[in-house]
Amino acid sequence: MRGTNRKRTPMERYIGLDVHAESCTLVVVSGTGKHLKQEVVETNGAALKQALRAIPGPKRVCLEEGTQSAWLYELLRSEAEDVVVTMPAKRSGSKDDARDAAFLAESLRSGTNLRRVYKGVGPYSELRAAVRSYGMLRSDVLRVKNRLKAIFRSRGLMPPGGEAFHEQKHEAWVARLSKEHRRSAEVLLAELEMLETFWRQAEERLHEASKQHRIVKLLATAPGIGPIRSAQIVATVVTPHRFRSKRQFWAYCGLAIMTRSSADWVRDRTGRWARAQTQQTLGLNRNRCGALKEVFKGAAHLVATRMTSHPLHADYQRLLERGLKPNLAMVTIARRISAAVLAMWKREEEYDPKKHETITTTQA
Repeated sequence: MRGTNRKRTPMERYIGLDVHAESCTLVVVSGTGKHLKQEVVETNGAALKQALRAIPGPKRVCLEEGTQSAWLYELLRSEAEDVVVTMPAKRSGSKDDARDAAFLAESLRSGTNLRRVYKGVGPYSELRAAVRSYGMLRSDVLRVKNRLKAIFRSRGLMPPGGEAFHEQKHEAWVARLSKEHRRSAEVLLAELEMLETFWRQAEERLHEASKQHRIVKLLATAPGIGPIRSAQIVATVVTPHRFRSKRQFWAYCGLAIMTRSSADWVRDRTGRWARAQTQQTLGLNRNRCGALKEVFKGAAHLVATRMTSHPLHADYQRLLERGLKPNLAMVTIARRISAAVLAMWKREEEYDPKKHETITTTQA
């Protein structure tokens, strides 16, 4: 809720918290905008709670999104009327911890320059932790594979497919390297083997955590989603009712089309004002959740390349036949999948492919 839409009282205290690894700078502003207090507190749960309890009146806290923001949100919720995590805004001029904390407090008081980050976890705490571990280990495995490929490529070798990583075939490829490069490849292969073991364990944990939530199994029935992507969606979004419409969800997922125009109105032949046709497309929005964008674009790629009997694959082919570029057609399919997932979650129903059969390509 924006501060401008809520009645403020002089007794309310708006607290800006500039967080660092060792210290937090705390600035308190009254409901009338008066600077009341500035304090440096150790980044410690007990110390922060004690500092808030020493401030009289109803308290509202604002801090920037960062490494410790989720922990602080959970820690301080019981000490304040409201805890807001916001995306840091770009500002010009002088900068220090006190100015940053004061800017956060005033932004919360006035409701301006405030882009809230949803931090509610609900019953999905374990699922979110499992998803995060799975994602980190998957990235580590991919990074090691790319480094191993780079060693072969630097010596003019290009193992087809995944032969460089296959347990029964990688020894023959490693033997073709020179002595010094062979030792580097062996170290990376040993690291890869260890990481893949941890990755499998993380996947098992993810599936175990998903069993506790029926909605994960339900959303997995959507095209191209599956159990892992479904778990990533649920752990990230937590509740579908944050989004009033599919267009709001598209923007959150990074699937909203950004446009720019100027001089929008011109006179037509009759002298009446009409909207100008000139409009510049800037691509997809950059203010988004990258994990969800990866999920839905990955699902769209799976539908477009492998699920040849699915109605959405036929729609993808029709978009290409109409002259749409493949990447834009893929975005259209990703938007349809995300809209279907949002509707399924709100209605708590399984995916019905017949509903996509009735959608024409003009509704993209």
